[in-house]
Amino acid sequence: MAKRILVVDDNAPIRGLVREFIEARPGFEICGEAADGIEGVLKGRELKPDLIVLDFLMPRINGLQTALILHEIAPNTPIILLTFYKDAISSDLAQAVGVSLILSKTDQLATLADEVERLTGWEN
Repeated sequence: MAKRILVVDDNAPIRGLVREFIEARPGFEICGEAADGIEGVLKGRELKPDLIVLDFLMPRINGLQTALILHEIAPNTPIILLTFYKDAISSDLAQAVGVSLILSKTDQLATLADEVERLTGWEN
C-alpha cells in the first residue's frame, strides 16, 4: 500500500513540484493538498496522511502553528517543514511543535523525497 503524503503550501507551483518529486518515487502518493494552514489542519484530520509536508509562511496561520495543531491531532505523523526561511526558524521551537525536520526550498527536491522515504520507514 502506498504511503500517503499531504502537502500544505500557499504556492500552487511549489505544491506541484513537491507532488512531482514525491510521486516519482514508487510507493508514494499525494493524498491531498492545502493552500493555507487552516485548510491543512482540516485535510490532515480528514485524510490521516502518513506524512505532512508543510510550508512555514502561509495565510491565516503559519506553518509552526499548523504543525502544533496537526501534531495534537496525529502525534505519530512526521511533519517536514519546507521553507525558504530555514535559518530563521529555531530547530528547538520546530521540534517542540511536532516538526520532524526542516528543509529549505532551495535544496534539491530529491532531498525532500529521500527524507519522506526515511521518515515514513519506506523500504522497496
